[in-house]
Amino acid sequence: AESLLDGSGDPSTYLKRYVAFGLAGLGVMLLAARHRLALARQVTPQLLGASFFLTVAVMLPGVGVTINGATRWLAAGPLQFQPSELLKVSLVLYAAQLLATRPRSVETLEGIAKPLLIVVGAAFLLLMKQPDMGTTMVICFAIGSLLIVAGTPMKLIGTLTGGLAALAFVLAIVEPYRMERMTAFLNPFADAGDTGFQAVQGLTAIGSGGLFGVGLGESVQKIFYLPEAHTDMILAIIGEELGLVGCALFLFVFGALAVLGVRTTLRAPDRFGQLLAAGITGWFVGQAIINVGAVTGALPVTGVPLPFVSFGGSALLFMMCASGVLLNIARLGP
Repeated sequence: AESLLDGSGDPSTYLKRYVAFGLAGLGVMLLAARHRLALARQVTPQLLGASFFLTVAVMLPGVGVTINGATRWLAAGPLQFQPSELLKVSLVLYAAQLLATRPRSVETLEGIAKPLLIVVGAAFLLLMKQPDMGTTMVICFAIGSLLIVAGTPMKLIGTLTGGLAALAFVLAIVEPYRMERMTAFLNPFADAGDTGFQAVQGLTAIGSGGLFGVGLGESVQKIFYLPEAHTDMILAIIGEELGLVGCALFLFVFGALAVLGVRTTLRAPDRFGQLLAAGITGWFVGQAIINVGAVTGALPVTGVPLPFVSFGGSALLFMMCASGVLLNIARLGP
């Protein structure tokens, strides 16, 4: 429906592009699954430097592409690339490598801050400048999972969590639109035509699906009503077309992914593999939780796509690359 409404005339535009990126992603995943983890450690500095450089380049006038008020993409013809997806991968690799070589650094706040939290904080500043609070939250899940598995005291984890919550509140006050998003989910129907519009339309889609849905491809909400139906709100369309049963199946799959990620973490052959598996699992599961929470009205709408399902070429490529690394760790474990 989105393809027809934008005037392209081809209803399969997004499907064709998604399949193309998916096939490329399968190739990347197989390479990552078969090469030694030592290669990932070797390229981590280059990946981190490139991700920061590209994230800065997005904000340069005439370079970055702005969509819906957010400047997060680089474009080359019809293709768009989101550097923040590369930033997720490189930060998880960097944190895993750093904590694997400095295991005692997690015992104090100063040890974590220098240099891990400094680097992560710099990434957060760049992301909030775009602005992209959703990706910032996903990285928090990934780095938080790494710190827990690395043995960080829970008291210190609580301190970091409280500090991030206070910072998020301050950022919401500074930008009124963020405060509107954070409060609109509490009662989206109070302003269904403005701040609560997307949440209300998403809930309407899910409610319309009932138990078994209206049928594959028969969604009404995706045609004229629900914004970003093919990206951030795709779960609402699944709920409308496949009903509660379809949504439950998807949630079961993500739950299984979480269990297998934890299992891989526990069976990793070394500390680096263990931390890397924890970070990737935290990334996948955290992003799914944020998306599902936003679509169902349990969390504010933050523009986070549903992993592996929402349309987005760069997101799919890097998630499949990370999946290959996770497969690699699982293969090497007992």
